[in-house]
Amino acid sequence: MGGAGGELGVFDAGRCASGYALGLAVGRRFASAIRSRMRQDLVLREQLLPFASTAAARPLLAALQAANSGRYPRYWDELLGTADGSGVPLLHVILVNFRKEIQPFIPKAGGDHEEKEEGEPDGDCSDVLIVSDSTAIAAHNEDGHVALLGHTYLVRATLPDGLSFTAYTYAGELPSCAFGFNSNGVAFTLDSVPPMNDEISPGAIARNFVSRDLLEAKNIDDAMHRICSPSVSVGHSYNLMDARGRRIVNVETASGNRFAVHEAGAAPFFHANMYRHLQVKQVQDENSMSRENRAAQCSVDSKETALSLLGDTADDKYPIYMTGPTLHTLCTVLVDLDDKTMTIYRGNPKNGDITLVLSML
Repeated sequence: MGGAGGELGVFDAGRCASGYALGLAVGRRFASAIRSRMRQDLVLREQLLPFASTAAARPLLAALQAANSGRYPRYWDELLGTADGSGVPLLHVILVNFRKEIQPFIPKAGGDHEEKEEGEPDGDCSDVLIVSDSTAIAAHNEDGHVALLGHTYLVRATLPDGLSFTAYTYAGELPSCAFGFNSNGVAFTLDSVPPMNDEISPGAIARNFVSRDLLEAKNIDDAMHRICSPSVSVGHSYNLMDARGRRIVNVETASGNRFAVHEAGAAPFFHANMYRHLQVKQVQDENSMSRENRAAQCSVDSKETALSLLGDTADDKYPIYMTGPTLHTLCTVLVDLDDKTMTIYRGNPKNGDITLVLSML
């Protein structure tokens, strides 16, 4: 079903009359992968499910459901369809889609939940963005917990209005908490960021719903509106690409409708998993700082050098290209705005082993 070394499952759901129909089709097609992911996901099993049964969780889950189903009813219906199609309990699907919005509120063993959740280092990604006269690319390592290996797939779908999208998807989650593009030529990759707990708004809009909404953006300005207008719970970093306009922007967001925009230019812009330009109190992530320091030592001015950077393993403890034991680079993707293609690589991208080349327009 995907992951390093395996074939990436690709499913074209065709024209879907409703959100529920899309979720149902995806749930049925990838039922085995979704059920397997739910069985093996230790964060779900050891943190989210035990917390969900407590009195403290009920108002948080109710607020998350109300906020997100109210603003995005079609996407909520997709979750219902995914659960029904895969035969997985709806609660499990809800918890993995809201995991980033729930985890900060799970009491830690010491009674304090100010520390970064050490149990789930599954949000690490690396991006390098360049827009020069000769090159307009975004290259991205999709890094995740090793348990996600074999539990990812590509979903293609056409909406009733004729818009189609292609999205790399974690089993049981909305497309896409990773990367994707649509037939308007809008593409994106995502990087998690680690705000401190007092920067998080409980029960607000979830990142998986915002990124699902991005798949329907008309253009890059519409994409920015979809990112910046909802009142989100947890911050995120979005790399937005416009194949028609040859633009790439990085948008960092935080709760309270805070955001900052950086337009990519000829100087390569590297983003790991810490805020670069939005002023937010954040957890100091040694892994991200190490990757940023290494990237600053590397010259990037082409597709080849960008892929070489994302394949870098010079730092034994915190390599840019990850092979475990906990974090693993699931795949690498390169968006070329001149060729208007999204290319997915398996294994170390330095080796150039292409899994798929997708035409964006």
